[in-house]
This record gives sequence, structure tokens and C-alpha cells, in this order.
Amino acid sequence: MNKPLRRVSVFCLILVAALMLRANWVQVVKADDYADNKHNRRAAYEKYSHPRGDFLVEGKPITSSVKTDDRQFEYLRKYEFGPMYAPITGYISPYFGSNLLEKLEDDILSGKDSRLFVRKVLDTVTNKGTRGGNVALTINAKAQEAAFNGLDGKTGAAVAIDPDTGKVLAMVSTPSYDPNVLAQNDNDAASKAYDGLTLDTSKTRKTPDTNFDPKKPMDNRAIRYTYAPGSTFKLVTAAAALSSGQFKPETVPNVPLQGGKLFYPNSTQFLPDSHEECNGATLQKALEMSCNTVFASVGQQLSQEKVKAQADAFGFNNFGKGTNQNPLDIPSRVAPSVFPAGLDQGQLMRSSIGQDSVASTPMQMAMVVAGIVNNGKVMKPYLVDELRAQNLSVLEKTQPEVANEAVTPEVAQMLQDMMKGVVENGTGKAAKIPGVTVGGKTGTAQRGVKNSEPPYAWFVSYAKGADGKKVAVAVVVEDSDAERNEVSGSSLAAPIAKAMMEAVVKK
Repeated sequence: MNKPLRRVSVFCLILVAALMLRANWVQVVKADDYADNKHNRRAAYEKYSHPRGDFLVEGKPITSSVKTDDRQFEYLRKYEFGPMYAPITGYISPYFGSNLLEKLEDDILSGKDSRLFVRKVLDTVTNKGTRGGNVALTINAKAQEAAFNGLDGKTGAAVAIDPDTGKVLAMVSTPSYDPNVLAQNDNDAASKAYDGLTLDTSKTRKTPDTNFDPKKPMDNRAIRYTYAPGSTFKLVTAAAALSSGQFKPETVPNVPLQGGKLFYPNSTQFLPDSHEECNGATLQKALEMSCNTVFASVGQQLSQEKVKAQADAFGFNNFGKGTNQNPLDIPSRVAPSVFPAGLDQGQLMRSSIGQDSVASTPMQMAMVVAGIVNNGKVMKPYLVDELRAQNLSVLEKTQPEVANEAVTPEVAQMLQDMMKGVVENGTGKAAKIPGVTVGGKTGTAQRGVKNSEPPYAWFVSYAKGADGKKVAVAVVVEDSDAERNEVSGSSLAAPIAKAMMEAVVKK
């Protein structure tokens, strides 16, 4: 071979090698980047080219895939009970992506999970086409419906947990929205719906859009919003008191009243009580009547370190490891609940009764009750029970996990009895269920400058059925049609909690 020809051959070989290297770089190394690129519409079309797996509640699908005549989006998502389950499932949209479990469990639902490979090959051979796997939820259908119906027309949230396992039996946030309006293959209609659900048009238009909902229906208040827990936090203060060994349910705490009033340190302002029985009340009676002065004084006597340590043990401040260092995922992310440090004595008084800078999600307060009912052990909450293949065989099952031991079994039993007294003799009588052991705690949390805004109405509770079934519940009503002087945990939140508990423990 002459020299010029050899040079040309070598050059051609280099070009072929470079081409092969580039092809492998594009098809192997960068394949995932290109596939996941938001501008790559082929990936989106592929996702809609086959039926998507379903979410299952008690073995029954609450979603489906609808065949269309569109070649780009052959199958569209349908939500059978849209608004009721939207805070759990989230949405998947051809134009706006996905969120919550639709996003977090996409590999299973879309069929991309490697554990579905064998089934995917068999389906291809038998000409069945690709099908997604299924996600079995922990939800109790009747409890979910009871919470949704109870919160209808109100702004708020409700959570129910199985204390023994951490299974989330219900999770509702209102106002909600219908994810079907985002799942449709109509860009203009879907965009208008999305804007109406998310944009504060009052800031961008002279005439507010009547389709805009200022209450943010796409926000999940059950896990993403934190509220002042009000008197429901007295359970945490009571737990700290009992755990310290300084107090028993029958102890009469020392409340330094002056002229029948408990004044803040070095101040002419005082902390009011709504019941005369609070003067000289035992710790048990103080919980039943929700005495502010008693629990504010108990918090002072314990110290902020002890009250905060108890709050951390229940899960505040991310299980005591610092904000955002140990986030709670169920698998959707739960916002941190906060009991602050560095309090002065006045702030400690208010914080001990769930005011000041104390902030909690409804999920966190349900965890507090669940820990009390589970002999002091707080279980990590979870929404996904099983991941299943297309033939419903189980690929993965969530195992219950202890998050922390908040109190001893002895203290947990005392707290259960004290909560039972709240329902039988105190402010929680609206939650009574015949033939069922029920314990609870009301809360009416003040908010706004000088309490200018309507208070939050809270009720947290547990129920034990004769057959051993148990449930822990937290309900908060942020806003309702009730008059300000009629807003209370007993009147607004307790009936919702009662309906949820009945759905779980009664046959």
C-alpha cells in the first residue's frame, strides 16, 4: 500500500472511531440526560403511549388510563375521586409535569422500574404492550371519605394514623382541586385551569379572575402547612411533666396567681383562663378543662430545655436533629414542625400552651397522639403500603419503622387516661363514640396581631375499638363559615375527628 493511500485509510479509521465514540457517548453516557430533558417531547409522548399503573385503595383502583385518538398522547390519566385523593396522589399532566406520589412513584407507574423488566418482555412477546405497575396505598377508604365530607366548605386538613404501624389511614386537605382538569390533552384549557389554581391574579390584573381560588387548593395543608397547635400542644407539655417525675395526673401544680391572675414576668399583662375550675386544678383536671395558667406554669417549672426535648422526641424539629437535617418523607416531604429554643420566660409560658412561635403540621400532631397510644413509640408515617407488578404480585412492601420512643409505656398510659377524661368529662365530649374508648384534646389557637384573625380550631384524638383496632387523628379547621365566637376545636374539629374514628374502629 502506497503512503498516500495508507494515510487516507488511517484518517478514515480515525473518523469511524470518532463516530463510534460519539454515538456511544450520545446513546449511553448522555442517554438519561436527553431522555429527562424537559424540552424532549419524545420522552413525554412515550410516557403516554401505554396505560399507566394505578393507585389502589383497599385493592381497588382510584385512577385509570383512558384511551384517546391522539397519536402523541394515546393514554391519559383519569382520577376517579379527584379532589378527595388529590393531596395524596397529586397529578400528572401532559403540559405541567407531575407532583406528589405521581412524581415520586413514576418509575413503577410508568413501567420503567427495572423490577418490571421480565413482565415488560413477556408483554412485548405476547403483544400486550407496555403496562405500568401499581401503587397500593395505606388509606382507609371510609376514613378518607369521612374526613373529606367533614371538611367540605371549610379550609383545613385532617390526618389519621394507625398507631401500631404508622400507616396513614386518611389525609385530606381542603379546599382541594380536581386533577382531571390538568390531566386533559387540551393545552389552553389545562393552562387556564392551572393558572386559576396557582396564580394570584389579583396582583396581576385590575379585575381579579373569578376562577382564581386565593386559598391555594393545590397546597397540601396536612403535611406542608404549619399552624400554632394551641391547646393540643398541652399533651406535649403534660408528657414532659409526667416524664420528669415531678408531676402525676393527680398533682396540683403550683400556679403563682396574683389576685386570681397569672401575670407574665415583669409585666402588667396576664394569661387568661376560660374556666373558674382551673384555680387549684390537678394536672388531670387542667387537661380536661384546658387550663392555660396551669400548663404555662408547668412549662416554666420544667424549663424550656425539657419541654423542647419532649417536643423533639415526638418529632418536632425533625426528631431532634435540627431543621432539615433529618426530614420526614412519607414519601412526600413533610414540613418541619417547630418548638423554638432561646425563649424568655414569657415566651416559654405561651409556648407551653402551643402559642408564640410553636408551629405544627396536622401530620405532626397526629404523630404525637399515635405515639401516646402506641405505648410511647412514635412510628414513622407512610402512605405507600406496597409496590406491585402489572399482575399484582408484590415487588416491595413497606415495613413499619420506629422513629423514636417519646415517653415510657407508663407515661403513655397516664396520658391516654388523661385524654380519655377530656372526652368523658371535659371539652372533648363531642367526640364520644358509644362502645368505643376515645381520648382527645381540643385546641383553639389564637392568631393575628392582638388576636385579630379567627382562631384555628383543633382536635386531636385516639379511638380503640373492641376488636383491637386503633386510630390516631388530628384535625385543624383554618377557616369556616362559623362566627368568631363560635370557633372552637370542640364545635368545628371534634365532629370531623369523630366521623374519621368511627370509620376505622366501628364495624
